[in-house]
Amino acid sequence: MACMKLGSKSDVFYRDGQSWLSSSGLPSDIVIEVEETSFHLHKFPLLSRSRALENLIGDSSDDERKGVDNKRCVLQLHDLPGGAKTFLLVAKFCYGVKMDLTAKNVASLRCAAEYLEMYDENGEGNLVTHAETFLNAVFANWIDTIKALETCEEVLPHAEELRIVSRCIDSLATKACSDQPLFSWPVSGRNAGQSPASTLVWNGLRTASKPQHVSEDWWYEDVSFLRLPLYKRLILAVGSRGMKPEKIAGSLIFYAKKYLPLMGRQSNSQNGNHAGLQLNLSASSEADQRMLLEEIAELLPDHKGVIPTKLLLKLLRTSMILHASQSCRENLEKRVGTQLDQAVLVDLLIPNMGYSVETLYDIDCVQRILDHFMAVEKDVADTPSNCVVDEEHFLGIPQSLTPFTMVANLVDSYLAEVAPDVNLKLSKFQSLAAVLPTYSRTLDDGIYRAIDIYLKAHPWLTDSEREQLCRLMNCEKLSLEASTHAAQNERLPLRVIVQVLFFEQLRLRTSVSNWFFVADNDSQNPSGNLALPRNENAIQPASGENQIVRFDEMKERVFELEKECLGMKQEIDRIMKTKGSWNSFLKLFGLRLKMKSCEPKAAKKKCSAEVVPPASTTPLLNGKQDEAKAELAQ
Repeated sequence: MACMKLGSKSDVFYRDGQSWLSSSGLPSDIVIEVEETSFHLHKFPLLSRSRALENLIGDSSDDERKGVDNKRCVLQLHDLPGGAKTFLLVAKFCYGVKMDLTAKNVASLRCAAEYLEMYDENGEGNLVTHAETFLNAVFANWIDTIKALETCEEVLPHAEELRIVSRCIDSLATKACSDQPLFSWPVSGRNAGQSPASTLVWNGLRTASKPQHVSEDWWYEDVSFLRLPLYKRLILAVGSRGMKPEKIAGSLIFYAKKYLPLMGRQSNSQNGNHAGLQLNLSASSEADQRMLLEEIAELLPDHKGVIPTKLLLKLLRTSMILHASQSCRENLEKRVGTQLDQAVLVDLLIPNMGYSVETLYDIDCVQRILDHFMAVEKDVADTPSNCVVDEEHFLGIPQSLTPFTMVANLVDSYLAEVAPDVNLKLSKFQSLAAVLPTYSRTLDDGIYRAIDIYLKAHPWLTDSEREQLCRLMNCEKLSLEASTHAAQNERLPLRVIVQVLFFEQLRLRTSVSNWFFVADNDSQNPSGNLALPRNENAIQPASGENQIVRFDEMKERVFELEKECLGMKQEIDRIMKTKGSWNSFLKLFGLRLKMKSCEPKAAKKKCSAEVVPPASTTPLLNGKQDEAKAELAQ
């Protein structure tokens, strides 16, 4: 830490209660009162340094007006910058007593010197000159500049007039935006005094150790001790100098976590020297925290991805708890909406903090976030088509996870979490599920699960409301597991169950047809084999064996499909027995099902015959194919 010693004499002042006296032996002829402290001094040392005191002492000749006798005058300087502690240093300077000029007292001394008009015209090498010279040395050091800026809080109006605050901020901003390792600025200076390993001893001399590599967040901790007004000015200054938005956002989040208990850790207890300058987290009022949060949200860089979505949602949740302004919440919701695809479910479960709590979680907030997401991604939303996605899905073409797909999965999981809430209205559930376009879901298993949970938690829904809710999902985009579950789900309307069975049978027909098409092509010998070179004739037997293996695999798959088809037909027969009036409705879907059930013995015999695969020969395979085709054609 920079330090300058002024004066040559030893200390000649001593304290007696609330008074400071001079030990020179000469009786004092002037008393200066600063706050609750009295200074019994002599006129001549003060007159030779301060023009303001000279004028005040000259005006004290009117004893009647001043109320003093002819021997001693009394002056009151209650508005002196820095108070009694600073005036003691001024008195020592005037008397030529040794005093230490440090980074912590230079700001108040410079303001007091200006207040007392201690210029060189009243004495060469006066206090204004010494303070300015030392300030320039302070600005060259990162840690000392931080300390000087902190003490400006005590004399803020005067420090602003003398541009001490702006010069400190400019110095800090320049160093923060520069390549710090290229310079000798010490960082993390608040703990430097506690780290003797930072210096080396060589030949009896203490020298600085080899500088270590520092990360980009080396300045976060030091500037976090500034109060919000000064910290805000510093952030604006580094932003105007072109600092990366990621670094600015990192400093803001660090500051928010330090002073908002709901955001993260408390302030470090070992920094007790700054207890008077930092916010008291335990005693800070809700209004102070709310104001801090609103300022932090306003200072966040307007760039997508500079802040993790998890932290943005934590800020949003904190703003709701502290009842921040509407503009603050809207700002955070828009920021979350622009990068909603990076969110996770646990962070999106925001408790309802409203005064009229209807649901456990804030559904309206998530709805607004989704609307912001759709507004940002609306250009992307118009390019794909539902038919292309469905075709790629059924052809088995893998798709990359687009933002729409990731958000759709997130919304489906969110709906499944909030569905058990009995206070969740059907309209809100439908509105939240219908925000995303249909092509954003490659599979509708997630929305089906959410619908099923909602139906289970709301058994009082009417049949029309159930059918209206089930329109949110596409039965054609359900997986085999989801279709099997839906076909046996008694909570679903019968219309939806029939649709599920129809699309499952349609998919089964398509799959079997594809298998037969491949089998027919593989069973034929292409004419191009006659033109093969002689040296490749040796591999023909091996290809024939591979063809037989493929036939066996295809045959087993056909048996499995036939078994599944039989099970679905039996399920449909069971439904038709209970709901015979649906015959006309089933014809609308092109389902030609046998209304007459098989005899138990015959059915049992047929099933057992189909489960056991015959020998892997071509005539039997062709016979089985014909039997499967005839069965599916019925």
